[in-house]
Amino acid sequence: VKIFAPNIEQRDVVDHLKGNPTEEKRNVLVESARLARGNIQDLAELKAGEFDAVIFPGGFGVAKNLCSWAVDGKNCTVNEHVNSTLQAFHSAKKPIGLCCISPVLAAKVFPGCEVTVGQDKNVDGRFPDAETASAIAELGCKHICKNVNESHVDKANKIVTTCAFMCKAPLHEIFDGIGTMVQEVLKLA
Repeated sequence: VKIFAPNIEQRDVVDHLKGNPTEEKRNVLVESARLARGNIQDLAELKAGEFDAVIFPGGFGVAKNLCSWAVDGKNCTVNEHVNSTLQAFHSAKKPIGLCCISPVLAAKVFPGCEVTVGQDKNVDGRFPDAETASAIAELGCKHICKNVNESHVDKANKIVTTCAFMCKAPLHEIFDGIGTMVQEVLKLA
């Protein structure tokens, strides 16, 4: 297992205690290295031929830094290294795992694919970002409704997705969904 991140400046830095952006500037690779305890490489160096699969975590950083979804929605652009990584694994018929908001990367890069970000309606207030499913459909992809503890496998494209924090759920349910996504990716590898 190796960890990669793009060597780019973050769109913004958020003070998570207050919930507000700050004037501070940070680099995505440097911040990712902090979280990974330094065991990380520049995404530009990733070679799909050296790996059996790729998994993209989610989080608002994906929507701000790996693509511009947070600002542009379905009209977003995808970071060039993220795009080329996805394309390389897809072309090699190797599995791609995506969770939380990161399934929008596949929806943008692979028109016609199937992904899930949970539900397409805000069921019991648990899916406040349910409109993301509509945007995915507008990109020409099929959104598959799944519960937080489930994942969806697009067998034709070898893309496995789960909604994770796109659902307001207890952490153990989010953990279970991510676990099923990882298990399905490994089965396809």
